[in-house]
Amino acid sequence: MALNIKPLSDRVLIEPVAAETQTASGIFIPDTAKEKPQKGIVVAVGNGTKDHDMTVKVGDTVLYGKYAGTELKFEGKDYLIMKEEEIFAVI
Repeated sequence: MALNIKPLSDRVLIEPVAAETQTASGIFIPDTAKEKPQKGIVVAVGNGTKDHDMTVKVGDTVLYGKYAGTELKFEGKDYLIMKEEEIFAVI
């Protein structure tokens, strides 16, 4: 399904990956103790600015700050829109 959102300049649209519901040792994490996901998949990328070319591309899995970006709900799905400089790494 094609997404009808095109970020402007150096902004990136990210679909957060679902938070873990179980630890590595098998303990289930209750909803009240879950942290915000810090990993997501790039869904759309802006064109960049005249001084800055975009380094991430659609389909990249990225790590970002816990409070980075602006939350956005579109067609029943949750997304984050943020500047590329708020992304820490591409996995």
